[in-house]
Amino acid sequence: MDVLKTVITVLEVIASLALILVVLFQSGKEAGLSGVISGNSDSYLSKNKRAGLDRKLASATKWVALAWVLLTLSLSLI
Repeated sequence: MDVLKTVITVLEVIASLALILVVLFQSGKEAGLSGVISGNSDSYLSKNKRAGLDRKLASATKWVALAWVLLTLSLSLI
């Protein structure tokens, strides 16, 4: 039982670090407004590339968060 608890704990630490990294790599939602005020204009193609990356990161955030919750629940039951 101790081996299983150790394995789940290690997986939870990995999931926690992955969740932190995925959230940090996402661009802020207020970046659009500050870019308009400061005059920062991106080209149409660079905006679409960034939007695609943000979409992938948002999806990864959901899946990593789900894995983290499931690992936390399973760890609390052991």
